[in-house]
Amino acid sequence: MPIHTYVCKDCSEKFDLLIGVTAEKTEFKCKKCGSKNIEKTFSPFSIGRSSQGPGSSGSSCPTGTCPL
Repeated sequence: MPIHTYVCKDCSEKFDLLIGVTAEKTEFKCKKCGSKNIEKTFSPFSIGRSSQGPGSSGSSCPTGTCPL
């Protein structure tokens, strides 16, 4: 389920909402002041990366310069 970030236009509170794909038409409101005057905003995201991939130093070679 996607998480959307909203900002309240009345109190400037920023909050996230978990919205199901088959969600019914629900009126969302600010979690702080209860206003329905909210707007979807840009939400940054990150991509995880494995620390054991090629070129990474594992626990057996802490400096990363050990022979393979």
